[in-house]
Amino acid sequence: MTMTERDDPSSTGGARPGRFAPPEWLTLTLRANPGPMPRAAAVRAAIGIGAPLLVGVLVDDTASGALVAIGALGAVFGDTADAYRLRVLNIAVPQFVGAIGLALGSSQFGHGWSAVAVVTALALVAGMISTIGAVASASGLNLLLMAVIGAGLPMPSPWWRAPMLTLAGAGLVLVMALLAWPARSRIPERTAVADAYEATADLLGAAGTEEWEAARAEVTLTLNHAYDLLLGRRAVAPGRSRGMSRLVALLNSVGVLVEAATAVHADARTVCGPDVAAVREIAEAVRGGTVPTGPAPCSTGTAPAERAVVAAIAHARETLAGAYRVPDRVGRPGALPERLAAGARNLLVSAESWRYGLRLTLCIGVAQALVSAIDVPRSYWVPLTVTFVLKPDFGSVFSRALLRALGTAAGLVVAGVILEFVPRGGWEVPVVLVLAAALPILSRRGYGYQTAVITPLILILSDLLGHQGVGLLAPRLVDSLIGCAIVLVAGYVLWPESWHTRVGARLATAVEDTAKYIECAFDEKTDQAARARTRRRIYRDLSDVRTEFQRALGEPPPAGARAAAWWPLIVAVERVIDTGTAAAVRTAHGAPPPSPEAAAHIAAELRALAASMRTGETAEPAPARAGGDEEPQDALRDVRREVRSARSTLDGPAGPK
Repeated sequence: MTMTERDDPSSTGGARPGRFAPPEWLTLTLRANPGPMPRAAAVRAAIGIGAPLLVGVLVDDTASGALVAIGALGAVFGDTADAYRLRVLNIAVPQFVGAIGLALGSSQFGHGWSAVAVVTALALVAGMISTIGAVASASGLNLLLMAVIGAGLPMPSPWWRAPMLTLAGAGLVLVMALLAWPARSRIPERTAVADAYEATADLLGAAGTEEWEAARAEVTLTLNHAYDLLLGRRAVAPGRSRGMSRLVALLNSVGVLVEAATAVHADARTVCGPDVAAVREIAEAVRGGTVPTGPAPCSTGTAPAERAVVAAIAHARETLAGAYRVPDRVGRPGALPERLAAGARNLLVSAESWRYGLRLTLCIGVAQALVSAIDVPRSYWVPLTVTFVLKPDFGSVFSRALLRALGTAAGLVVAGVILEFVPRGGWEVPVVLVLAAALPILSRRGYGYQTAVITPLILILSDLLGHQGVGLLAPRLVDSLIGCAIVLVAGYVLWPESWHTRVGARLATAVEDTAKYIECAFDEKTDQAARARTRRRIYRDLSDVRTEFQRALGEPPPAGARAAAWWPLIVAVERVIDTGTAAAVRTAHGAPPPSPEAAAHIAAELRALAASMRTGETAEPAPARAGGDEEPQDALRDVRREVRSARSTLDGPAGPK
């Protein structure tokens, strides 16, 4: 399938921008992300943040109510997981770490340069642990965030009161998030697996059509989400569970279906309606916890790809019915102490961890030193802005700085109206309820929208602690702009890696894993589990490539333009992966296999291609095989053609430089 402007995420659809139209990278940055409305999360946020404030007003202790609401606010940001066990981790761990940061920061309130040293040291710790994973990233953010608040705002005595109040607020949100656990203990996991089957049915229906690329991207997203959910559940509860093992086996069966669909598409064929309907029936059975009741599809196709589809559907039905036990192809997590020790070792030797830790340390050090040397009202807002913006794992740092400035300006307008016209004494509680309910909804739309809501929310809560009223507004805008400027200079401009896209490195990883897949698929000594794991890594690689590509498009020139130049090569590599998968499926269902030498030669060509992507230099092609490339009934002919096409794209004048 040839690439069109409709397929290209970097394309504007052929329309020429107007004379005064904003640049494309800015349009992409400001674009709202689509998605469903999280009604349950909005209700929890409104109750979790608003109820403590109401209680504080009723007992005439608004400061304590504000601290409980601040703890609930942090928990709302972690209330994003579907699986209940993961909700415990995502909410409890970061908030506990945040309480430690609040205790350490409040011990330095009013201590000048001592506070600078402590908060800066915590920035190094927070930055390094943020590279471990999602929960660790949230924990690092909360550690530094609460330390900055503690060092910048007066807290009630004794020292443990403020941390305990914030933990109480987080606990309230956590309890509400877990209320349905007894009745819905495994429903999120079943829903994720069912969604993967539903997306696979769409993929089968799109085989041989122009909708293939979009359908495959959707399958990749649903598979990633389902595997993250199930493997995350097994990481926190590694004991054996028959139900969870069945869900993992069913999810593994999706990979077999996707391989078969890829083979059908590569042959320019379509999948018959009954086969697509059979996969949708499996999806509904998984969702409802039942088994398919209709007869299994019986396709009359004779091509290897068509037989592969029928076999994959039968395999999934038998797995769902429990006809036999499917081997675990994703592996089981090790013991928790072993994982913690390995994580600590990797953290200390990781160049990425040290690099991000030092970037954050430099920016926080500059911010803290600036507000200590210059009289800045409510000085905590400058390092607070740095903490929020300098999160490269959350997206482009440049884009976040821009969105932070725009979102703060919009939020200050809202806050100004509230602080000026809403009287004190409890009238602010309904306003907080509305803002809190809007927070999880707009947070999913983008960082700028989140900032526009959280700015008035934090200002109202901090006003209950500091009682400064509308006098907060102008200093907050100046502080936000100072914080953004510090990040752009000390955390972006001074680090050349920020100017370059990582699309090439991510794409090279996908090509290297494709080489491993080719070796596994045509090696009789390799078991199916290894092949399935390698194929799964390729899907994850492609998802990472697209995520990095979209992130880089939001960067200003020249980084955004450099990223856009990778798109033709991304499409070429996806075609290599598709043809390689199709060749493996055909061979497994009756087509003559390639010789070991032919598979090894293709793998060598792919590794040379990956090396060129990493270095930017033209690597020596793999030496030609004795007897030439072609052989009778060459199973890898299409793969070889696509590899050469990808090489031509990379080395051509329009290739990425």
